[in-house]
Amino acid sequence: MMVETSTLGRFHHQRLDLRRWVPTFFTSHKTVFTLLWIAAFASIFLWQRNIVGGFLVFRGPPAWPMPKLRPIAFNLTDFGGVPDGVTLNTDAFERAVSAISMFGKKGGAQLNVPPGRWLTAPFNLTSHMTLFLAQDAVILGIDDEKYWSLMPPLPSYGYGREHPGPRYGSLIHGQNLKDVVITGHNGTINGQGRAWWKKYRQKRLNHTRGPLVQIMYSSDIVISNITLRDSPFWTLHPYDCKNITIKGVTILAPVFEAPNTDGIDPDSCEDMLIEDCYISVGDDAIAIKSGWDQYGIAYGRPSMNIMIRNLVVRSMVSAGVSIGSEMSGGVSNITVENLLIWDSRRGVRIKTAPGRGGYVRQITYRNLTFENVRVGIVMKTDYNEHPDDGYDPTALPILRDISFTTVHGQGVRVPVRIHGSEEIPVRNVTFQDMSVGLTYKKKHIFQCAFVQGRVIGTIFPAPCENLDRYNEQGQLVKHSASQNVTDIDYDF
Repeated sequence: MMVETSTLGRFHHQRLDLRRWVPTFFTSHKTVFTLLWIAAFASIFLWQRNIVGGFLVFRGPPAWPMPKLRPIAFNLTDFGGVPDGVTLNTDAFERAVSAISMFGKKGGAQLNVPPGRWLTAPFNLTSHMTLFLAQDAVILGIDDEKYWSLMPPLPSYGYGREHPGPRYGSLIHGQNLKDVVITGHNGTINGQGRAWWKKYRQKRLNHTRGPLVQIMYSSDIVISNITLRDSPFWTLHPYDCKNITIKGVTILAPVFEAPNTDGIDPDSCEDMLIEDCYISVGDDAIAIKSGWDQYGIAYGRPSMNIMIRNLVVRSMVSAGVSIGSEMSGGVSNITVENLLIWDSRRGVRIKTAPGRGGYVRQITYRNLTFENVRVGIVMKTDYNEHPDDGYDPTALPILRDISFTTVHGQGVRVPVRIHGSEEIPVRNVTFQDMSVGLTYKKKHIFQCAFVQGRVIGTIFPAPCENLDRYNEQGQLVKHSASQNVTDIDYDF
């Protein structure tokens, strides 16, 4: 719920009320005993469910505490904000953030954005802050690039991604922060990206476009119950962050002619949960990254321990969930489950190339549903796009330990296309419980090249000859004919 706007006096009054209430509550010994008993039981339960066969098993990111209710809240109008969609509110946002920064040692503060259209240039957040968007509140990014400041290239990219040199910052930005919440009653942050997309297609921009929301070098971040739409570039970009929760977020952009409007791009991030989201954009709905070629190798920050679950996504241009292609710092321990990909070019994809280095390993896909998808599962090892000529072509990525369990759907043209190479083979891939309705009855609809792995039980369509066959009891039935057989057919 939206916290009612408070003055400093009201803040002190609330604090005194809490002091009176807390002792009264805890004078009940029975209440204290009950709470302790519940906590002990929960601890034992959680400990037991994470031990399987004597080994600790990763079950997703740790359950860190929910964000605190801030002791004080302000309205944007307190700082001169005007919600007419015309007045520039950058100063109001900056004054509000400055005021909130003074409450960091007292639990932080909340900035309420009331209903209306709040035009603004980019602004920064601060630690221990909640940005709360009311229902029908819209933060509008000004679409004139002269208001967007330039920033150095990301250190793990060494390049502006679209142009050498500096890049535009994000509309809402934060660096070296802790305990930040962006939430609301499904209010909207709108990047007004159409002007940016047009200038990009016309080659009228000299610098890489900026994301809608970018949080860097930060921890304990929660983004929930809001809509993000029409970003100039990538929509939500956590970079080198830890302990991030993204929940109940809707991300929208046109499915065509909105270039590079990825939904969520976890980049060199650790301990992250993405759940209960709807994403329909002009590029990958989710793209897990960790740096680009020699710059990512030198930066050396992997993306790891990421849980993605309970999502509905669409990507007519790219894929529902991608790993790469910038994955030079490594990607590991990723779980994607309960995912519906509809009306999309690709379902889930791993993409890399010689020169990337790094690794993609310990990737688990469970309960995937494809509805009208051109290619369901893709692994591509020749995605040759490099920042400059300084990359090392002998830096070869490692792809291994990737499993697909319970994959269903209909209207799929090519269910699986795993295109390993002699330089970059794909190792230890597992398929189990797969049945996909096809739109084309062609011979090579399960396509493989330089792949080693296994199929457990019966799956449909019939797997390629590169994979070993096991029965449901885990007994080997048939060795693969050749792991290097190639039957890739990009004509369909």
